[in-house]
Amino acid sequence: MTLAFSTLGCAELELDEALALAALHGLDAIEIRALGGTIDLSAYFTERFGTPAGLARVLDRSPVAVCALNTSLRLVGATPEAKEAFLRYLPWAEAAGIKSLRVFDGGTTGDAGELAEALSMLDWWRETARREGFAADMVVETHDVLVRTETIGRFLEAAPDCALIWDTHHTWRKGGQDPVETWRQVRHNTRHLHVKDSISKPSEKLPYSYALPGTGEFPMAGLLSVLAADRYDGVMSLEWERLWHTQLPPLDLALHEARKTDWWPRFNLDEPLSSGSAR
Repeated sequence: MTLAFSTLGCAELELDEALALAALHGLDAIEIRALGGTIDLSAYFTERFGTPAGLARVLDRSPVAVCALNTSLRLVGATPEAKEAFLRYLPWAEAAGIKSLRVFDGGTTGDAGELAEALSMLDWWRETARREGFAADMVVETHDVLVRTETIGRFLEAAPDCALIWDTHHTWRKGGQDPVETWRQVRHNTRHLHVKDSISKPSEKLPYSYALPGTGEFPMAGLLSVLAADRYDGVMSLEWERLWHTQLPPLDLALHEARKTDWWPRFNLDEPLSSGSAR
């Protein structure tokens, strides 16, 4: 299994700092949602590295990989401008060998109209990727309508080869599903999964509150058991949503807590970490 974190938890960091934080914690990879205080990654990369080849040279020197670039595109509700913004990620992904471009499912009802719109977007992407010869692929996150069993089932029946980022917390907390049951439904499509923890107490923005890994109610032990039984070898990424929930403690502390509590698979470190931050 590839262990990673999303830079949603450390959006203020530069790329080299985010890679160093992952290395400090013995992780294999990062998925990039934000860097340098922005989620406009194509603009960030252009300003910092000039060309896709410049980014590729930096990543070639890093022992930590980039497992995904996380875009804002939605299958349901995508505008021409959103498609153009998504395609601006491709030169960077292609040059750096980044195989996954995250998109959201989108939608509110999961009805036949929204399903048809989502499938049309997938068709647009497949035709575009085939025409341009892209090696990177669109990976759909279970974020909006794809948190309920029946909606996931209809979607995967219509798009059986669609790669997923399974947000294990969303299908559990928002969809009311046991992760063990959801895994049986999505295991053939899941390339990458997000993990996070929470408690039932409402927060300022949500009907629940995010908690440090291992201190909340998410049934992580059951999830790890079924992943181990099926020998899952994709990405497991801590999505610490500090960019959107600024009251959360730093990602460095969340990673320390995950290791201390053995909340997820053991880190690739033999020595204990220091108590200081990576910055």
